[in-house]
Amino acid sequence: MIADEIRDELDNLGVTSVSPGMTAVAIRLAEALDEIAAGDAPTSQAVVADKLMAIMTKLRAIAPPATEGDVLDDLAARRSQRRGA
Repeated sequence: MIADEIRDELDNLGVTSVSPGMTAVAIRLAEALDEIAAGDAPTSQAVVADKLMAIMTKLRAIAPPATEGDVLDDLAARRSQRRGA
């Protein structure tokens, strides 16, 4: 479901501690979208999806930088392997 995917993305972004309120709103919007998806309300789906996309864009922008597994970590690991460290 959409709410599960949003929760996973929020966990990966690490924004819950940075903006708990916006995170809660994003989860609630995703849950609402799941509920609407079960029925036939395409206009409501579009409105909720638009709001969810807007808040997720903001959350992605304020997410702390990744500290693990980024390009620099990969380069450092390869350098260590070449040097036999």
